[in-house]
Amino acid sequence: MVTPIRVAVIGGGRNGEHDVSLGSAAAVANALDPGRYDVVRLTIERDGRWRKGTGPVVNLAAAVEVLAGCDVAVPMVHGPRGEDGSLAALLEFAGVPYAGSGVQAGALAMNKWATKVIAEAEGISTAPGVVLTAATAERYRLTGPVVVKPVAAGSSQGVTLVSEPAGLALAVRSALSFDDRILVEDMITGREIDVAVLGRADGTRVVSPALEIAVDGFFDYTAKYDGSARFLVPAPLTTDEQAALEDAALVMYDALGCGGVARIDFFLTAAGPVLNEVNTAPGFTEHSQVPRMFAAAGTAYPMLLDLLIGDALAGRS
Repeated sequence: MVTPIRVAVIGGGRNGEHDVSLGSAAAVANALDPGRYDVVRLTIERDGRWRKGTGPVVNLAAAVEVLAGCDVAVPMVHGPRGEDGSLAALLEFAGVPYAGSGVQAGALAMNKWATKVIAEAEGISTAPGVVLTAATAERYRLTGPVVVKPVAAGSSQGVTLVSEPAGLALAVRSALSFDDRILVEDMITGREIDVAVLGRADGTRVVSPALEIAVDGFFDYTAKYDGSARFLVPAPLTTDEQAALEDAALVMYDALGCGGVARIDFFLTAAGPVLNEVNTAPGFTEHSQVPRMFAAAGTAYPMLLDLLIGDALAGRS
């Protein structure tokens, strides 16, 4: 009889994406074949303490002891203190193999300004923008439609489209409630296209079919989760558009040093792809963008999880 693989599935987190992360973690845990996996459900509570299953909360030392008894971990903590490399660092110190990106890639991709700098160095276009703080924001003057966002946050939290000067102060306050630095970018007119890249343990890269986000208005936090957005996958693209998006996605994946699955988001303009952001721990329910994209290529949700776990055990991609 084959011994099941003991898998720690980690959700929650000390940030505004706690509930979203719980949804991803629950979906992953429920989809894993009980004949192959012994699933250990771990939750990081909002106060930073940990919980195994429905048991009592424990401190970090006790949580690390649980993690050390697992063969592999699947981190599903989105946003700060999780996706930003924090959780990867903990797993590195605990000696637990894990699916997804490592410390450096998580930190770089979570920092939208650093991602822009790397993209521009690689010849990939980004929206013109500036970084502001509470002190410098007072001197900023609006000259056209902009998107105001935290430098390091996720799930479109604190992101506001500003078209008139009267709306700028509120948008700045909202973004600053999530981070002490904010990014103000020129509004880009184009189709919103996502591409997912899966890095395999053997060094190969698998690119998913592209997904287009169809939404009336701005794709903000509400539109992301209220069901009003439609996902078109495969996105209707020309051969040249598909190739340009795939090439840009691969360049960003490798330049940031990503591992496992990452979702690279673009605006597709008349001049070509413009990078929006890179997500190293994207939403991961069966109906989230990344699983939808791979399902369109014939890789069903449980199979995608098998690949992620198998590659994590085989060695970091």
